[in-house]
Amino acid sequence: MIIFKSINRLNKEVNFKANIGFVPTMGSLHDGHTSLIKSSKKNCKKTLVSIFINPSQFNKKSDLQNYPRNLKKDIKILKKHKVDYLLIPKTKEIYKKNKDKKIKLSKKDKIMCAKYRPGHFEGVLAVINQFLKKIKPKNIFLGDKDYQQLFLIKKLIKENFKIRVFSCKAIRDNNKVALSSRNNLLNKNDLKKSSYIANLLFNLRNKLKNNISFKYEIKNIIKEINNLKNIKIEYLEIRNKKNLSKKYNKNNFKIFLAYYNKNIRLIDNY
Repeated sequence: MIIFKSINRLNKEVNFKANIGFVPTMGSLHDGHTSLIKSSKKNCKKTLVSIFINPSQFNKKSDLQNYPRNLKKDIKILKKHKVDYLLIPKTKEIYKKNKDKKIKLSKKDKIMCAKYRPGHFEGVLAVINQFLKKIKPKNIFLGDKDYQQLFLIKKLIKENFKIRVFSCKAIRDNNKVALSSRNNLLNKNDLKKSSYIANLLFNLRNKLKNNISFKYEIKNIIKEINNLKNIKIEYLEIRNKKNLSKKYNKNNFKIFLAYYNKNIRLIDNY
């Protein structure tokens, strides 16, 4: 694996006209990330992974400071999975001007995470935009655990780039908790509560698939989850998985959740 700390050097040494898969990450890698790498290796000749903790997508300085970091472990994982290239760029190289740090969202997109984390997706879209402009890969691999993020990135790419998007399903542990770098900040008891919540919502999903009128159960589920110690729901909504509108039926719905487990913010979809 070749490690690049400069995009300029990467572009000089790697031929992006070839079939290369790009997997953007913020590090603290887990099986969710490696599933993206495996998909890239299956569909592309070479795989490039980036590790960049993007400051412009954090709306709390404490969240940025506390974000888990373990570069040595990440490099071991990438070597084990025979990744071809790793890019670890500096912030100055990604954002040469302040105006590059945010991309505006339309009013209709300011829902769910975009509503509760103002500036977050503006920062996510900005960093993806900078990467794609500077690297010009033909393929990008993204997970659907961050479903709203995936939706907005697909929209950005469709409007501005000729890049193929591969979306991969969220990877879960044996207790149905979606893998996340933030899970490293939770203890066993905390994770048990997250497992209980995940199972509740998988059960609701199965009911909705048979009869959409079960959507009215969501109020009781919100109460039940909020009654758990150290758990606080930010939002729990059912939306159309194709356009994220509130017009849905039993064939096109998705359940979206954001909540705090202690002070750690977690998201999921079912």
